[in-house]
Amino acid sequence: MSEATTSAAPAVPAAGGGTWISELAPKEKRALGACVGGWALDAMDVQLYSFVIPTLIATWGVTRAEAGALGTAALLTSAIGGWLAGFLADRWGRVRTLQIAILWFAGFTFLSGLAQSFEQLFAARALMGLGFGGEWAAGAVLLGETIRPEHRGKALGTMQSGWAIGWGAAALLYTLFFSLMPPETAWRALFFVGIAPAFLVFFLRRYVEEPDVYKASQAQIAATGDKPSFLEIFRPPLLRITLLGALMSTGAQGGYFAVTTWLPTFLRTERGLSVMNSGGYLAVLIVGSFCGYLAGAYLADRIGRRATFLVFAIGAGVVVVTYTMVPFGDAAMLVLGFPLGFFASGVFSAMGAFFTEQFPTRVRGVGQGFAYNFGRAIGAVFPTLVGVISATMPLGQAIGLFAAAAYATMAVAAFLLPETKGKALTA
Repeated sequence: MSEATTSAAPAVPAAGGGTWISELAPKEKRALGACVGGWALDAMDVQLYSFVIPTLIATWGVTRAEAGALGTAALLTSAIGGWLAGFLADRWGRVRTLQIAILWFAGFTFLSGLAQSFEQLFAARALMGLGFGGEWAAGAVLLGETIRPEHRGKALGTMQSGWAIGWGAAALLYTLFFSLMPPETAWRALFFVGIAPAFLVFFLRRYVEEPDVYKASQAQIAATGDKPSFLEIFRPPLLRITLLGALMSTGAQGGYFAVTTWLPTFLRTERGLSVMNSGGYLAVLIVGSFCGYLAGAYLADRIGRRATFLVFAIGAGVVVVTYTMVPFGDAAMLVLGFPLGFFASGVFSAMGAFFTEQFPTRVRGVGQGFAYNFGRAIGAVFPTLVGVISATMPLGQAIGLFAAAAYATMAVAAFLLPETKGKALTA
């Protein structure tokens, strides 16, 4: 049976000691740019919702439990979208599936701004989630297969840092729109801006190619007729990897969404901050998030994927509990925002490279899509549970309780998974 490793040429030290990005071939750079941009715009569309929760509660009379359910709806359907997109990426190609996913989530984010009732907004957010989940599944496998092994962790971690960029864009738009418009108009305008990611599809169609290892795998499947099964990832020897990977992702996603979905509301209602002041606290959090993604990206290639997971999961659990449950003054809360964002986001940096290296090329899309997005589906329940439990305890305590349990789960699962640092991909 023939084999094909990732298509990139061997790394050559850049002239003048340039960064690792300067060592990448043009094909690798284009894929990196497209995937970072796609994930950043995906993040912007998703995070817009967290900023409109207080307005929906005030203007529509939505309860915290209902607000949590709106967030959960998008996350639950994103799990279905991620698994489906992974399957389609294995059949139709990574690039084509990524284009479809971006157009889908951009369109339904725009439609969210037209909603006239809770039910309509629920439907729009749920449908948006299908594309949200699909974007990561297709983008991560595309980038993981395109980038050479020694830079794969850094590249996938850099892609994850796009989330902080998109989150920052959402925060800036929130501050701008809610300062210039009445709240009942501003939240709709935020969702209308969510159509912007659709323009990225033009770049994808013109400049981004399918990875060579994927094309070699497809040629091999065509020659042998041995088509992959949708359920192949649930059979030995992949079953253990699938289950532990899904459990690890559940912890990471559950902790992250428990914090980020409710943090603007926590700052506004329990800390008594205005729109402008809460924007400053979120800015510190987002800067910490961006730095955490990049630090995790470098650590993934330096100390390995598994050790990186453990460092960030433990750090995130400790900082989240401290931030939400220990009474601090506003200045201390501002400072703590940086490590909160740093650890809560850095847990994801090694995940794309890790899942790419765990599954064979023939089922890499569906395996990666399921493991990551199953975690998102179960983690999606956390915002709703936080909203429900906050009726009987302070919101900060509810956030800290569920986040701590989530990060402990992630640490245990990561410890049980094998290390894959430096693994070459084959067809």
